[in-house]
Amino acid sequence: MRVEDLDGPRVRPGLEARILEELRWLGLDWDEGPDVGGPHGPYRQSERGDRYAAALDRLRAEGLVYPCFCSRAEIAQASQAPHASDEGPRYPGTCRDLSPADRAVRGARRPPAWRFRVPYGPVAFRDTFHGECSFDVAATVGDFVVARADGVPAYQLAVVVDDAAMEVTDVLRGDDLLPSTSRQLLLFRALGLPAPRFAHVPLVVGPDGERLAKRHGALSVGELRERGADPAAVVGLLAAASGLLPAGGRAMPADLLAGFRLEAVPREPARIETRGTIAP
Repeated sequence: MRVEDLDGPRVRPGLEARILEELRWLGLDWDEGPDVGGPHGPYRQSERGDRYAAALDRLRAEGLVYPCFCSRAEIAQASQAPHASDEGPRYPGTCRDLSPADRAVRGARRPPAWRFRVPYGPVAFRDTFHGECSFDVAATVGDFVVARADGVPAYQLAVVVDDAAMEVTDVLRGDDLLPSTSRQLLLFRALGLPAPRFAHVPLVVGPDGERLAKRHGALSVGELRERGADPAAVVGLLAAASGLLPAGGRAMPADLLAGFRLEAVPREPARIETRGTIAP
């Protein structure tokens, strides 16, 4: 269990404890984590800053990153593809080849973010669920941020450093993050770190086919718990949507371990009706 708490404004007092409590209510458990310890701690990203700083120093020393003084508005104005990627406009490389003198002038006005020098051409990999995949990071995203101007490491750098340090072998996540994999693989290679295997599965969507959200009337795990829902019914609903249990069944996570097969997960998003699907 790793707590990814680098996004300061979204980290509220008591939120971590509530999330862990709700996951345990669902019957999930973990062998390592902030509440149980383990050999790969600390397990909060906010406590792992020295590791991210060391990785950034290595990238700097090898000339694989550079300081960027552009604001988001400036990038949007300069970009010809304002919605090219999940990170917003493609970065046009404005600061990539600045002279030392220009960097000094711009640095006097604004602290820089740090961007990774993305090589040209597609980055290919094999996804356990999707098979052979390839994304041209240079064409769609451009040089991406690995450390913000306020010194906070970006998600891409933090998860790469942590996955390697924590000896993660397999990553299973939603397929909205499939394009991120190429960026992360570039960082694994640049830092000389072993990359895990990746599997990206379809998202859970609402009746309209869009990602399940509050606007669909969806309830959070905490709200379901407060309303007296049976955790076995919640897990059963998700298991049925994942092809692991017949519709209407009830189960706890431990019950599903013996029969789990990634091949059983449907290729299409799991469509869940939000009214009357889970009863106490």
